[in-house]
Amino acid sequence: MQIRNIAIIAHVDHGKTTLVDKILHSTNVFRSNQETGELIMDNNDLEKERGITILSKNVSVMYKGVKINVIDTPGHADFGGEVERVLKMADGVILLVDAFEGPMPQTRFVLQKALQLNLKPIVVINKVDKANCRPDEVHDAVFELFFNLDATEDQLNFPTYYGSGKNGWFNDSLEPREDIIPLLDGILTHVPEPKINEGTLQMQITSLDYSTFLGRIAVGKVTRGKIAENQPISLVQVDGTIKKTRVRELYVFESLGKKRVQEVIAGDICAVVGIEDFGIGDTIADFENPEALPVISVDEPTMNMLFSINNSPFFGKDGKFVTSRHLRDRLMKETEKNLALRVHDTETADSFMVYGRGILHLGVLVETMRREGYELTVGQPQVITKIIDGKKCEPFETLVVDVPQEFASKVIDLVTRRRGEMLIMETKGEMQHLEFEIPSRGLIGLRTQMLTNTAGEAVMAHRFNDYKPWKGPIPGRNNGVLCAKEGGTTTGYSLDKLQDRGSFFVDPGEEVYKGMIIGENNKPGDLVVNPNEGKKLTNMRASGTDGAANIAPKILMTLEECMEYIQQDECIEVTPNHIRMRKTILDEEERKKYQKMLKAEEVS
Repeated sequence: MQIRNIAIIAHVDHGKTTLVDKILHSTNVFRSNQETGELIMDNNDLEKERGITILSKNVSVMYKGVKINVIDTPGHADFGGEVERVLKMADGVILLVDAFEGPMPQTRFVLQKALQLNLKPIVVINKVDKANCRPDEVHDAVFELFFNLDATEDQLNFPTYYGSGKNGWFNDSLEPREDIIPLLDGILTHVPEPKINEGTLQMQITSLDYSTFLGRIAVGKVTRGKIAENQPISLVQVDGTIKKTRVRELYVFESLGKKRVQEVIAGDICAVVGIEDFGIGDTIADFENPEALPVISVDEPTMNMLFSINNSPFFGKDGKFVTSRHLRDRLMKETEKNLALRVHDTETADSFMVYGRGILHLGVLVETMRREGYELTVGQPQVITKIIDGKKCEPFETLVVDVPQEFASKVIDLVTRRRGEMLIMETKGEMQHLEFEIPSRGLIGLRTQMLTNTAGEAVMAHRFNDYKPWKGPIPGRNNGVLCAKEGGTTTGYSLDKLQDRGSFFVDPGEEVYKGMIIGENNKPGDLVVNPNEGKKLTNMRASGTDGAANIAPKILMTLEECMEYIQQDECIEVTPNHIRMRKTILDEEERKKYQKMLKAEEVS
């Protein structure tokens, strides 16, 4: 049987998952009357809510007697670890580019990885139905990008297709049609068949699946030889140890599910059941003389965060898993399948330092854990610094902002205040296209401010660039916070009196505890207030004054916004039902003592 393995790569929101939907519909995977919905591959709750792909997934379709294995990948730079490892399974890539935006930072990142692996690219310029799109200019920009990334002559000779995923057509010219047949034919023509080397079995585990009945399942592409059910094999681990084991069951991907088979030949992607204690990057090899494949290299993390057990007065009210053992086991389990994540123990037994690719990467992990019933406290995200040639260096990123012209000056002002330097400024239609180089620290909390200052119009994207010398202090949040003085239930009477002090994150009738952050101060500096005071009842009444409490509704903040908002002496308490911000040291007197001690240390 003929096989083609292809990965779909692109910047976030350029239409990867929609293209997979169209491929599934065109190859009649579903019955004609079957309800399928949109974005079929984004089947995880978090992916559906946010409308982004987080985990890469496999699906296979049959077209003209050829089996096409399609791999859908995430577009956010934070989930680059997912892309890096699954490209090992592909022999070609479809590079999707938006007909208006053109190549974006993440396009460059994933394309570079694909070209290094010598994969054959097919360029698809999507969304040509958009107003003011510029497919020809974008095609030239893509060619220039290939050239800058040192593509080979064969790779530079890429085929280009145009179309609109939303309207369901792709063609090798700009002429609309009814279907995506030219693109499917292009995959068969341009993507090479998997290279099959002669010799004994070799298969690298590039992805993990889990089933409650079968346990952990290893997924990867058989690069050499063949693998069969009940076959004795050697598992060569990343550190070089070899374990002898046996294949219990074998599955190949068929449509959206899996089909059990007796054997799989080289070139196909399969799932192996029955192997214990494997990790991503391990090689399944011949029983007698095992040979390992080169280990998957993943870029280093750039941010870290302290994860601790929840030690607030509301500890254990919501969650099922609250101890440090639960927390440690869950984090270690995550590192098995999340390659770009690292977990290190700290000096205290109930805290762990977690390293990741960015705020979204760490935020999705916290959100997933909270939905599974975990309670934890997370600290402020910090960038990872290195000493290079005796100088302290920090990670820098390339930041791209597209914004209407009238807001361009505000964006430039915001970014330069955070130590960013402008590299490019161009006009694209009515939009201004700005590119900056900015320290990763400067990006923490930038998105919220950027959207506020541009009336929600700015589109920003960034990707890690390189480590460069430390840029000096970056201004943090200007305003202080309002902390609760005592535990109790907030009252409307009290909040109404405090409204001129700032804006609140709580409504009347909510439970609070001492040291919890309940609002933002209008001025710099923190303020401890009492939100729980009840109204003193006397028998004197003035008519009409009681109903006059008009309290502004509370400010709702997502987990990522909280992570960007907090400062060094604050943390976030995350439970299945609540996200609360609090001071790390809850007692006001203790906090003051600690601040004095820090100042004394700085002076000495």
